[in-house]
Amino acid sequence: MRFQNLTALSALLLTLFLFSGCGPATISKGAAYPKMYDQKPRSLLILPPMNESTDAEAKEYYMTTVEIPFAQLGYYTFPVEMVSDVMKQEGVYDTELLYNLPMNKFQEYFGADAVLFTKIKKWNVSYMVLASSLTVSIESKIVSTKTSEVLWQHSGTVVVDLSGGNNNGGGIAGLLIQVVATAVSTAAADYVKYARVANMRLVSTLPVGPYHALYLQDQDAQLTQ
Repeated sequence: MRFQNLTALSALLLTLFLFSGCGPATISKGAAYPKMYDQKPRSLLILPPMNESTDAEAKEYYMTTVEIPFAQLGYYTFPVEMVSDVMKQEGVYDTELLYNLPMNKFQEYFGADAVLFTKIKKWNVSYMVLASSLTVSIESKIVSTKTSEVLWQHSGTVVVDLSGGNNNGGGIAGLLIQVVATAVSTAAADYVKYARVANMRLVSTLPVGPYHALYLQDQDAQLTQ
């Protein structure tokens, strides 16, 4: 009997151990991005994104959303229009050329401590008559203009149901209503709003900047890996 009790207890402990290891792994901001705390960048130059999606307008949609979240997080961000004008004066018109410039050039032109590079991986609407969805997927990284090291990088994806609500009855009439509702909802999708959501997921992992009340106090904040 005692042996059976020990066996049952061992099985329970093993189960608890296995379940305890199945939870999401976490890491502190300080451990994930130590170079952000070491180099302490104050000014952030935001470059136009590289658009790798199938939507030709994704770049313009995204650029209207990217500056404010980083500014609110406590970083000085250079106005996007000013950055574009300076780059054109230097003969750099193409985004790909910007991404291939030596990092010290951004420090030379703007005095920026770091540069934000962004890739739009997905900006797609999936439409299947009775159901549709919008997928916005962004990858970003911050690179030091002094050392050319990657200080922070992250990716965020938002998938939004655009099906216009469920209609489980009504026969043919209900089916037609559902089709129309899905089409209208898809056409009216606010891509900019969902890009903001993706951006907020991105910046939530970033250590706050020098113009934020919690500057250098968030090293122990936990991130889910």
